[in-house]
Amino acid sequence: MSTTTLLLLFLSVLVAGGLAYLQYFFKAKSNSKWNLLLAFFRFFSLFGILILLINPLVKIKKYEIEKLPLLIFIDNSKSIQHLGVNNEAKNVLKEFQKNADLENKFNVQFFSFDAEIKKLDSLNFKGNQTLLNKIPKELKQLYRNKNYPIVAVTDGNQTFGEDYVFDFQENNPVFPVVLGDTVKVFDSKISAINVNQYAFLKNQFPVEIFIENNSKESFSSVLSISNGNSIVAKQNVQFSKNQLSQKISFLLEATSIGLKKFNVFLQPKENEKNKINNAKPFVIDVIDQRTEIALVSSINHPDLGVLKRSIESNEQRKVSIVKPNEIDLKKYSALVLYQPNQSFKNILEQNKSLKINTLLITGKSTDYNLLNNYFNDFSFKMSNQNEGYSGLFNSNFSNFSTENIGFERFAPLENKFGSITTKGDVSVLLKAKVKNVEINSPLVSFSENGSNRNAYIFGEGIWKWRLESYLVDKSFNNFDTFTDKIVQYLSVNPSKKTLLVEAKKIYNTGLPIEIKAQYFDKNFEFDPNAELSITLTNQVNKKSKSYNFYNSSNEYLVNFDNLEAGFYAYSVSEKKSKERVTGTFEVIAFDIENQFVNPDLNRLEQLAQNTSGKVYYPNNVNQLINRLLKDETLNPTQKEVVRKTPLIDWKWLLLLIVTLLSLEWFIRKYNGLT
Repeated sequence: MSTTTLLLLFLSVLVAGGLAYLQYFFKAKSNSKWNLLLAFFRFFSLFGILILLINPLVKIKKYEIEKLPLLIFIDNSKSIQHLGVNNEAKNVLKEFQKNADLENKFNVQFFSFDAEIKKLDSLNFKGNQTLLNKIPKELKQLYRNKNYPIVAVTDGNQTFGEDYVFDFQENNPVFPVVLGDTVKVFDSKISAINVNQYAFLKNQFPVEIFIENNSKESFSSVLSISNGNSIVAKQNVQFSKNQLSQKISFLLEATSIGLKKFNVFLQPKENEKNKINNAKPFVIDVIDQRTEIALVSSINHPDLGVLKRSIESNEQRKVSIVKPNEIDLKKYSALVLYQPNQSFKNILEQNKSLKINTLLITGKSTDYNLLNNYFNDFSFKMSNQNEGYSGLFNSNFSNFSTENIGFERFAPLENKFGSITTKGDVSVLLKAKVKNVEINSPLVSFSENGSNRNAYIFGEGIWKWRLESYLVDKSFNNFDTFTDKIVQYLSVNPSKKTLLVEAKKIYNTGLPIEIKAQYFDKNFEFDPNAELSITLTNQVNKKSKSYNFYNSSNEYLVNFDNLEAGFYAYSVSEKKSKERVTGTFEVIAFDIENQFVNPDLNRLEQLAQNTSGKVYYPNNVNQLINRLLKDETLNPTQKEVVRKTPLIDWKWLLLLIVTLLSLEWFIRKYNGLT
């Protein structure tokens, strides 16, 4: 108890005693035999009230035993049942659950995992994915800066996500209990298929097929591709001890428009145990033409090649890099004008009447006097001095759904120094900054006048953005999606499309299926109050069911789980406007959890080695339990806990005060004391 508190308590005694003495002795009109008792009641009631106000606290030291958590994760995915070891998994779980010594030493916690991690309730081995890498991510949130043992009862076969081997913290020992037969069983399989999502009518499209086997013995097989009942390609393949994997390439013909399903089949050995992974389907969408885009420039610049590659990452786009005097505008559905100068004058004159949607990119070689004459959305007052402009993402941008891919960290775009003043109705995606100071100018913006749309990027050097995006994301996908959104915006006629739907053509069974939509009002602004629904029809049994979209930021979403394999037709509609969009997709019967014949022992051993753990098997799990019990570094620790608690429980003190005051009042009234 602090000195201040003691002083206050001492003063409280003086105050309470003084007031009681003043009431019943100094000012007393009569010397009643009750005065001493009443003074006693008054003193303690006043003293109690003052204690309530002071609320004195005392420090109490306690010693608590702190147990380390023992976290046990059981693989609940389909691969466990496919390998026929679901009973082994349950038996391992029982061994841990029935051991009382473990409960005494550890805070034992049980979890199941597949695509998600959950507190263990029951095991059904129906998970469609195995995401071991989620375990360390969850633990970092729950048990930061703590050392604890982890037991993972699994086959180690991860189907999606990042490699889990190096994700676990080194100070937390991991003890894998390996499920499945580690004796290598001969298995040949199709490991991957690379094919473009789209092909063009009457064109050939490439298909790359990766095949492998896990044995060093020589093995002959046949790899074939079929479409319906017809085999469209076939090739003999030969495996040997020096060639366990191969890449086989085919060129197939796109003969008709629409979704086309192909089946790849690798002939298995007669005694091969797992033949499921010897077949794999793929689907392509055959379309009759690409969106033709002209990238017009009179100068050479790295931006041109990057823009072409980025835009053409969507197979439905074709970009032609042309000089201003070599172009027939009528061939193209969109234009990219790169740093226009006087040689662009003829193109800009023609486009006054053609009104082809345009992406304008400016830079150090741009003629801004020319732009002032032909673009009405902005007024340019630029000097001859160069400046670097960074981007600041506008989270309120609503022309179309897009994400911040890290624009703020990208290198500045180079442009002439000056002012760019907005004249028309312009939506800004990226605001301009100079040396981290926001200026009143846009960096990336969009405008719409009737059915005509324009996009603007005020600066050169966008090739650096794509490179930096790759360095961070290990993929060009985010940047390419950003450019594709711009091209899509320029390709849409707003007078005809107020409802946009984004759906893939192909999905795999067992995985979540998500369809996105956007609805725009008459001003083509995102309408957050739209009522969107989707009707999904199975093309085989003709059964239909309707679902409602939910609003998520600047887009609408709907999710489907556990759709059966087959073709589906969908119709998305908006209730008030009756606007409707239709389409189709296919759910392919491909279960990645059934592709394995052995546990991934090598990676589980590497995980154990990295974390100072050890690999165990279901038949020696008691050895693991004994190790955990005997390991002194995992013993509970005694922890000193200092808590501040009130000196007196306020509820009982309040009851005592009320009782004393009541007795004082009763005695005074009963004896006629004033």
